Amino acid sequence: MVLTTTNSIEGFRIIEYKGIVTGISYNSGYSHKGRKMSFKDMFNMKKYYEAYEAGLQSIKEEAFQKLCDNAKALNANAVVGIKVDIEPLSQSATLIISVTGTAVSVATDK
Repeated sequence: MVLTTTNSIEGFRIIEYKGIVTGISYNSGYSHKGRKMSFKDMFNMKKYYEAYEAGLQSIKEEAFQKLCDNAKALNANAVVGIKVDIEPLSQSATLIISVTGTAVSVATDK
């Protein structure tokens, strides 16, 4: 599966537009792979940011996987024009990541 933020793929031509696909994932910024931060670690900024970054990376990958699964369900072999939106839920430590693009079928130019 080819994924790109651009509207075209060099060396390929778009044969058919299949539709818009989305992958959405959410999780607490204070956890990563099911492990919660201790109360003490929340005040250690280095550990806090490391856990936050690891949690963010994990849910981003999950959102991209859902995007790919939704594109495959439409028999697409690429997604173009991908946009990533990261939103915190107010009054909580939960992040929502939404990845949206256009599922397409592509073939090589050769």
